[in-house]
Amino acid sequence: MNNQLKSIGTKSLVVLLTASLLSASVITSCKSQKNSMNKTQKGAAVGAGGGALVGGIIGKKYAKGNTVLGAIIGATVGGAAGAVIGRRMDKQAEEMKRSMPNAQVERVGEGIKISFGSDILFDVDSYELKSETKKQLIDFAQTLNKYEDTDIRIEGHADATGSDDHNLKLSRQRADAVGSFLEAQGVKTSRVDEMGYGESQPVADNSTETGRRKNRRVDIAVFANKEMQRDAKDGKLDSTN
Repeated sequence: MNNQLKSIGTKSLVVLLTASLLSASVITSCKSQKNSMNKTQKGAAVGAGGGALVGGIIGKKYAKGNTVLGAIIGATVGGAAGAVIGRRMDKQAEEMKRSMPNAQVERVGEGIKISFGSDILFDVDSYELKSETKKQLIDFAQTLNKYEDTDIRIEGHADATGSDDHNLKLSRQRADAVGSFLEAQGVKTSRVDEMGYGESQPVADNSTETGRRKNRRVDIAVFANKEMQRDAKDGKLDSTN
């Protein structure tokens, strides 16, 4: 079954990047500008060039699979409002990078994607958080509490060793462990959604140890909640805070 699966996140990212490039080309030709765009400007270009439509399509199709990328794209606003949200996310992402040096923190569209190798968070075949990584999650929670107008999707993933049932159960337990710890630090339960996918969403080749290590992970998406999206559209969102 795994050989038939392709990474949903990769598919949607390719489509999103294609739309971004097309949108940026249109804007560049209209304005005849040669300056390179930063992440926030690119986010605005996606909306202006039809990226909001693409985001909506991808979001409905892939958010159904509850991938972190689907969650971020599904919350895309686009245009000027998306640019404001992007600036807020830029600030949050920088804070997260400083507080979580062992995590991979990426700005994606109008959200943030965070990936932890499961060996950073847990011992082998365990869902008990390591004491040495709890400090990073405490700092992460403080950043989340500082920006309360975001939602958080936490996903556990496994490699293809072991039974499907065991991998699915362990991935769910690990996602729940991270979510419960963040909630214990004051992050509102209503903001947090935990899911486990076992071995069904690989990002690398399970036939190699390097690939299996990459597949054993916890992915987190941080994206604008409905209120933040509405405030951005209404011009009520202050991007400096």
